Amino acid sequence: MVALKAHQMKEIAPLFQGIDETLIWSCLQGCMGHAWANSAEAPTAVQIITGDFCFVAGDSRSPGAYELAGHIPADYRSSVLILAPPDSDWASLVESAHAGCWQRQTRYALQKSPNAFNLNRLRALAGQVPPEYRIQRMGERVYHACLAQEWSADFCSQFSSYEDYQARGLGFAALLNGEPVAGASSYTVYHGGIEIEVDTKPSHRRKGLAAACAASLILECLRVGLYPSWDAANTASLALAQKLGYRFSHEYPVYHILTGR
Repeated sequence: MVALKAHQMKEIAPLFQGIDETLIWSCLQGCMGHAWANSAEAPTAVQIITGDFCFVAGDSRSPGAYELAGHIPADYRSSVLILAPPDSDWASLVESAHAGCWQRQTRYALQKSPNAFNLNRLRALAGQVPPEYRIQRMGERVYHACLAQEWSADFCSQFSSYEDYQARGLGFAALLNGEPVAGASSYTVYHGGIEIEVDTKPSHRRKGLAAACAASLILECLRVGLYPSWDAANTASLALAQKLGYRFSHEYPVYHILTGR
């Protein structure tokens, strides 16, 4: 198994052909993430990790495929790695390589349709918040406040600094007395778009804050020519996405790998 450098991404791109996943694009385009393969010159099996998500591809019978299916980098810090196998053969490798340390779950993919959004509907959702809350674009103070709390850290955890986030990222937060209690932000970035992360502090849920933040973010993305990609971790996230105008594509299995970290 070898770690790949940015100029070697072109060698593994064909193995991901037809997979409509922005977290893969982020790595292949050199924006975020890391890749490993069973060969740098002629790879037939590969692994990409972007944020907390892992993707494998290629021939699961190739030499080194099992090692790639079980690989967790030494510097990976999260307690869970979300691994999406492309087929049942890779899924079997994952189950074997991580025996006793995985939980199979279902995620929900949304269509990537820039013209699906109703702008008036989004503007209405962006304004439907109780009067004590304020929706604003995330600046430096809110960036650091979000990083400091577990529920909101993933709004900007994949960026190296505020300057990096300011240059490449984009987000909106709902503030109460100046402190973030909900938000929607770029979890990752790729050429021409972002992958959205949405969450609300548990004590402030069911007030329309996530919808307002997400609607604000989608509107700004569309204004500046970015696509706001959404992938739903559960049915609640799917319902919110559909409320905002996304269209369901398909469900797919993932493995939550318990890393012990």
